[in-house]
Amino acid sequence: MDQIAAKLVSRGDQLFHAERVRCKFTGNDVADALLNDLEGHPHAFVLACLADRQVKAEVAWIIPYELSQRIGGFSFDLLRAVSRDDLRDAFHQPSKLHRFPDRVAEVVYKGIQRIAVECDGDASRIWSGEPPSAAVVLRFLRFDGVGPKIATMATNILARDFKVQMSDYYSIDVSVDVHLRRVFERLGLVQDGDTVEQVVYQARALHPPFPGLMDLPAWEIGRTWCRPTNPQCDKCYMCEFCPTAQAGKALQ
Repeated sequence: MDQIAAKLVSRGDQLFHAERVRCKFTGNDVADALLNDLEGHPHAFVLACLADRQVKAEVAWIIPYELSQRIGGFSFDLLRAVSRDDLRDAFHQPSKLHRFPDRVAEVVYKGIQRIAVECDGDASRIWSGEPPSAAVVLRFLRFDGVGPKIATMATNILARDFKVQMSDYYSIDVSVDVHLRRVFERLGLVQDGDTVEQVVYQARALHPPFPGLMDLPAWEIGRTWCRPTNPQCDKCYMCEFCPTAQAGKALQ
């Protein structure tokens, strides 16, 4: 198990220390440029995180861009001036932006109000000044509808992909989704049926300084090779360490 965890941590460390490049969240260059603009539009990243629930990631992350097209821009002053009803309408017309447009529109509306009040309109205050990772996670948790999964995901992306400096990283957990859970189970890191909390604490036990380093490696393995059916074990860099893959080979 230690060898398996070390391999995931090694890949995570490689990603963490790579040079910053534009993150490809949606496959739409204009939409991705908006999300990557932490200096001019930090609220776009925050609001996309708030919308990332019960839909494919690409659907959630393109919402700021789609909203900008429907309301005529995405400056914070413009967003703050949009009424609750008008924002809800924008989530519905000319097509639904989310599987749950009313709920997510309300979450986004309340998020805008919190950024206005708590951050004086500048969402980058959530992570500025090299804060402890726990402080960043807590600030995300204070948004309506945000639980540990979204809060740690957002903090992890800031640290890993946007290279935002924090004084530590030990409060950045893995964000347990179907891909990470499947990979952790097949690698033998957790047991089938373990709770989300058990998966999180196992990651903490395996790499206390930064549990979330294992998050993206496990996610990319799950999305790319370790599929629910017909996994491509021979193409995965974890194949020689994976007990599930090795058991499959033994049966061939």
